[in-house]
Amino acid sequence: MALVVVGGHTRNVGKTSVVCGIIAALPQMHWTAMKITQYVHGICSNDGQPCGCATDDHSWSISEENDRSGETDSSRFLVAGAASVWWVRTQQGRLAEAMPAIRKELGDAENAILESNSILRFLKPDLYLTVLDPSVADFKSSAQEFLDRADAVLLCSRPEQSAWQQVSLKPVEKRPTFSLHPPEFITEEIVEFVRGRLSSLRV
Repeated sequence: MALVVVGGHTRNVGKTSVVCGIIAALPQMHWTAMKITQYVHGICSNDGQPCGCATDDHSWSISEENDRSGETDSSRFLVAGAASVWWVRTQQGRLAEAMPAIRKELGDAENAILESNSILRFLKPDLYLTVLDPSVADFKSSAQEFLDRADAVLLCSRPEQSAWQQVSLKPVEKRPTFSLHPPEFITEEIVEFVRGRLSSLRV
């Protein structure tokens, strides 16, 4: 099984679009796709709504996506052509509790692609792509923590436009970097890079 992880420095920088692009471009991989969402304190992992619960059964949740409307990120994975899709929701810092269920679903996968940064604390992917947009100031601590593990950088805008404070790209300055031009978040160069890296696993 090939395991691909797509992360990024914050929300709404194109991570889901990159995952969908890879799924659609490489349908022969029969992807199992997984979206991992971590909620802040006070948000229930069962339904993403505010709550006051602190019970163990509300610390994480995993569900199979069957909606093909394309209205949610996980639904978009299905529309792109994933063989199966799972949505994992955990309270912030409780991802470890969901790992047995995650590993079970990945164990049944032919190949898997996950949207997450924090999963890198528990899994070593065959390929990790990080999506960065220097025009968006927020930079998650998990993205900084794993930046040096990125196999390639997908850059949404020019570095000289950076809105980041005290963020350095030196950990990935020698890694392959691909330019993205929203609303297009996948290019033939990216697809060929992914295909080449995954093909080398089977040699």
